[in-house]
Amino acid sequence: MTSGTGPSLTKRGLPFNRPYMSGRELEYMVRAHAEGRLAGNGPFTQKCQARLREALGSAAVLLTHSGTAALEMAALLLDIRPGDEVIMPSFTFVSTANAFVLRGGVPVFVDIRPDTLNIDESLLAAALTPKTRALAVVHYGGVASEMDGIMNLALARGLDVVEDAAQGLGAAYGGRPLGSIGRLGALSFHETKNIISGEGGALAVNDPELMARAEIIWEKGTDRTRFERGEIDKYTWRDLGSSYLPSEITAAFLLAQLESAEEITAGRLELWHYYHDRLAELEDEGFLRRPIVPPEARHNGHIYHILVNSPEERPALLQFFRARGIHAVFHYVPLHSSPAGRRYGRASGDLKVTDDLAARLVRLPLWNGMDEGALMRVVQALEDYFKRGGTG
Repeated sequence: MTSGTGPSLTKRGLPFNRPYMSGRELEYMVRAHAEGRLAGNGPFTQKCQARLREALGSAAVLLTHSGTAALEMAALLLDIRPGDEVIMPSFTFVSTANAFVLRGGVPVFVDIRPDTLNIDESLLAAALTPKTRALAVVHYGGVASEMDGIMNLALARGLDVVEDAAQGLGAAYGGRPLGSIGRLGALSFHETKNIISGEGGALAVNDPELMARAEIIWEKGTDRTRFERGEIDKYTWRDLGSSYLPSEITAAFLLAQLESAEEITAGRLELWHYYHDRLAELEDEGFLRRPIVPPEARHNGHIYHILVNSPEERPALLQFFRARGIHAVFHYVPLHSSPAGRRYGRASGDLKVTDDLAARLVRLPLWNGMDEGALMRVVQALEDYFKRGGTG
């Protein structure tokens, strides 16, 4: 967070997100071109993968062109087949479900916890059937799901766990990095995430038994990666796969971001805590609810959300923000209520918490480079709306 009033932002609209550059992105992109390697799996890709592997402690990490691609790779690696059921929250992005539906899998939607907005681990056992193959766990806003209970259930029932840690790089559960706990973990570097490359993602392979096949799926179903390492004299088609690699231009941008990951995360946490401290009074007076982070979860400041008291209040607040030139937004439309969700999946039990919280959630602007003036503008708008009836 920088000091000052931020005149460039206070005189015009304040965006919800602004992509952040740490300093060396363009330099590295130019270098990739100068070195004559723009296709995937070049030096920048390998440097990014090494950094992520070290950060996560994973057996292997493969860069992908999106977090969606990483989830699709996970579904292929787990051999999800028609009729296989995959339990997941309904309060998530469509990619969590799509990756498994593309293999013929059936998403089984389970309600979320009212505190973290993550899947309610106490409801998982009731959702199991003989067709259950895997659990897809989403760490909402970089706040960890209750992974001990989830992993214990998976181990007892012989199920695989895929972590959708799209928002989770730099966050942890009980000291373990998000994305490194399940058998597989998917990360995203979309421009709305903390660490970005425009579009981009990564698959963390935490089971060494999956490493060889993961490389084949990653390289269009071929053993080209082994060929490039000099382990075989030619490569050929071995398995299902697709073109999941990002370009070296994307990887070059990402490397600069990863080199500054601690600084970027620290900056977002500073912004998150500014909101959290300044909005405590509004929560104490009953106007809103702030995020709840369990003690075992170390979050990364990815999202700052509030919950208003009723679904009817949210559109009025968002309209008030728009009138002030502030772009605040809601989030997911629950998948179980969507046309495709009803067609391809099913709900386990009622999802009352999901329906309720999804209709009351508002995300506030948060991005590296916001100054105190921009933050105060958001806080002041909330105070004016709730305490002064939209005046002031």
